[in-house]
Amino acid sequence: MPYYTAMLHMVDPKKNTEVRPRHIEYLDELDKKGKIFARGPFLDGSGGLVVYIADSLEEALSLAEDDPHIVEGARRLELKEWQVV
Repeated sequence: MPYYTAMLHMVDPKKNTEVRPRHIEYLDELDKKGKIFARGPFLDGSGGLVVYIADSLEEALSLAEDDPHIVEGARRLELKEWQVV
């Protein structure tokens, strides 16, 4: 199954703090469904990374765009297919 990296670039740190609980809850649910390979923040505060497990780019994009950080404009999404070696 393909992997997709979602780079979540920080846009609004204040809004990010407000949205974070919904973001974590959203990812926890996807993790339970086996849709998350890895996730976590960048230590420099510039955003974070989620590695999705999805059947297609379209599915990964849908999962990433439904993240509350993206929906509410706290972060900007950059999505790329990723190969595990």
